[in-house]
Amino acid sequence: MPGFLPNDPRYVVGTLPDVTPGNIMQTVAIDFDGVIHAYTKGWCGGEIYDEPVPGAREAIAKLRARGYIVIVHTAYSRPPQVVMDWLRQQAIVVDAVSNIKPPAIAYIDDRGIRFTNWQDILKYFA
Repeated sequence: MPGFLPNDPRYVVGTLPDVTPGNIMQTVAIDFDGVIHAYTKGWCGGEIYDEPVPGAREAIAKLRARGYIVIVHTAYSRPPQVVMDWLRQQAIVVDAVSNIKPPAIAYIDDRGIRFTNWQDILKYFA
């Protein structure tokens, strides 16, 4: 079965699993800025200027040890290889980096809102 992200270094770096229900159920997608990279100054033209968020390295290692496929996703305008190089410099091991959000069982993101119902969503934006 083909992969769920393009096998093209402009969009993905690393090892991607084939699309199967089991692989999607074992994939955790983690946002890069604000979740792994501290990102204390916000977007600075794609520059990666901060240290890792405390605990990120250890948590990602535990997810992988528990059998999860970890795919980091980043801004579309940032080459995935730049993020993979930074992760390696920080001794953070992941399966892949993409600038396209992959199918996954869970998305870990600093800007996400957990959906429960539309009434609660509208209250959030009141």
